Order: sequence, then C-alpha cells, then structure tokens
Amino acid sequence: MTGRESMEKTKRKRLEKRGWKIGSAAEFLGLTPEENRYIELKLALSEHLKKRRRSRRLSQETLAKFLSSSQSRVAKMEAADPTVSLDLLVRSLLALGSSEKELAKVIASSGGART
Repeated sequence: MTGRESMEKTKRKRLEKRGWKIGSAAEFLGLTPEENRYIELKLALSEHLKKRRRSRRLSQETLAKFLSSSQSRVAKMEAADPTVSLDLLVRSLLALGSSEKELAKVIASSGGART
C-alpha cells in the first residue's frame, strides 16, 4: 500500500467513525447499473468531443458555427449536460471527423459496452 492509499484509508476510517457514509456517486444517487453506465458513456463522449475540438484548435464558438449551433450548446455538450442527447454528441463527433472505430473505443473505455 502506498503512502497516499494509507492516508486515504485512515481518512475514510475517521470519517466513517464520525458517522459519514462513504461510497460512490452512483450509490449516493441510487442509480441502477444501467443509469450509471449511461452517465459514464455520456461523460466519455463529452470528454472526447472536448479533446477532439482542442486537437483541431477550434474554439467552442467556431465549433458551434460549424455545427449550426451556439457556443453555449457546445459548452453544455462538453459538460455532459442532461439536456444534451447522445445522438447530438455522436453526430457532433462524426462531424469533427471521428471514425466509427474511434467512437467504439470511447464507448468501450467508458464501460458502456459491458454485457
């Protein structure tokens, strides 16, 4: 165990002793495994969109014009806002030149491809 892991374990024990409950966001929110995977998938696609935009040296405003959208919508897409659909994320990534293979890797790495 590393020093950091030891410190985290000690901190966790101290918090639990004081009545704090330690767990994941999914546990806290009471998400089903499917809901949690959906959120992880959306986060992964949103992060990939941001990386793709930055690698092409585009501003959010420039990308918005390219997608016939608004800068605030692109910001919401990159933040995985609940109002943004997976469809919009995927279409935007394809418009930026992501291949189906690349998207499959993002999906697989998000844990969303579990059976």
